[in-house]
Amino acid sequence: MKRWLIGLLLCLPLVAMAEVRDPGTHFFDAKLGNFQEDLEAAKQQGKQGVMLFFEMDDCPFCARMKATILNQSEVQDFYRKHFLSFPVDTQGDVPMTDFKGNETVEKAFALQQRVRATPVIMFFDLEGNPVARHTGPSKDKDDFLLLGRYVIEGAYKQMPYERYKKTQAGK
Repeated sequence: MKRWLIGLLLCLPLVAMAEVRDPGTHFFDAKLGNFQEDLEAAKQQGKQGVMLFFEMDDCPFCARMKATILNQSEVQDFYRKHFLSFPVDTQGDVPMTDFKGNETVEKAFALQQRVRATPVIMFFDLEGNPVARHTGPSKDKDDFLLLGRYVIEGAYKQMPYERYKKTQAGK
């Protein structure tokens, strides 16, 4: 009996680890560099919009979100079901095309979106219009999932995210 219990206890960390996956391959979609084309892909795939994760290399909050939230399979599956998700480097010189068809680079696009701190999580509808924005890291997995539901449910049309969070407390 003791051996069985010890064996079970040793396997528990493996079960928890099985739900952690690399956010680079399981959370973010492959970048095409053209958000107009990405909008068309989102429409064809039945997504509700596009989520952009504005980040920079030395941002400890971005790194923490990737290591503790964006790597969770539940988060990855939820966001992949509802959105196309892309990282945007606020200091990057990578050429890209914005939602209006303008050619630019990532850092100029970030400035155009008024991104001054990181991370910034922005959601865009299927027409390329920004519909929700959250500056700073999410507290935890549940908070980040709630942010996604806020957009999916269209609650951003009626109230700010912080008020929505309060209405959802205890549900």
